[in-house]
Amino acid sequence: MTTVLEAIQAGAKQLTDAKVAFGHGTGNAFDEAAWLVLWKMGLPLDSSLENPEKDPNSVANMPLASDLIASIATLFIARIESRKPAAYLTQEAWLQGIPFYIDERAIVPRSFIAELLADGSFDDWLGSHTERVLDLCTGNGSLAVLAAMTYPETTVLGADISTDALQVAKINVAKHGLQNRISLVESDSWTGLKDEQNQPLVFDLVLCNPPYVNSTSMAALPAEYLAEPALALAGGTDGMDFIRGLLQAAPAHMSEHAIMILEIGNERAFFEAAFPDLEIFWLETSAGADSVLLITKKALEDVFSAQIGN
Repeated sequence: MTTVLEAIQAGAKQLTDAKVAFGHGTGNAFDEAAWLVLWKMGLPLDSSLENPEKDPNSVANMPLASDLIASIATLFIARIESRKPAAYLTQEAWLQGIPFYIDERAIVPRSFIAELLADGSFDDWLGSHTERVLDLCTGNGSLAVLAAMTYPETTVLGADISTDALQVAKINVAKHGLQNRISLVESDSWTGLKDEQNQPLVFDLVLCNPPYVNSTSMAALPAEYLAEPALALAGGTDGMDFIRGLLQAAPAHMSEHAIMILEIGNERAFFEAAFPDLEIFWLETSAGADSVLLITKKALEDVFSAQIGN
């Protein structure tokens, strides 16, 4: 008889031996194996696996039927041979306890901005004036959904250059019943964000997890990351290609007291080299205080108006 815990342990060993890469929802072999086994069983991913020797009724002690064992084995083989992130195999990803649909048309959601939305890290910068939220580079729409849930008095626009990603985002907006509050639009950075009079749409809060991986890092990415759309990852030589245009054009789309929350991953050094005069505020996440930053409209105007003036 094989138990759930034994299946997880065996799967973790397979993943370790195969040297698969993690980072799309889990950070180690055991957690990834638990995800795959529990998902295949139809059990909650937060099912407790602790103290199986003290609790005979623990999920960890549940016996597995032979057909389920075979099905789990097939899933682990697919994970190892395809090198696809587990989220693409299960077509499900979680952010802050909220489930989202995902497939290969969009990057697997894992933004640290989700943490900041949940813990109110930048709420002091918001107020009654915060009515319109933009999630630029929305991908599968997860941040747009979380923003709508966090700030129920706002309307949210999710924008992306990828029509494929927007189809995935549409699924998630419907999944969470937010069709009346979240709109989706195709846009290459700001270019598609205009009204019927061809004037810039203006927002009070801008969230953006853009492509920012520098070319050296892109060349070294494990296969799991290369399974994702490169359009959502690659940021050019220093990772700042998209961000340069984003910041320069941003003030025209920001209300007087608007802020932008921008994720840049491991590219702080490149960001500071590219924008040495820009006043920013680094925000603390589980990854430290180097991955996500806050920028005001005034800070952007001070830098880019001066540059244009020169």
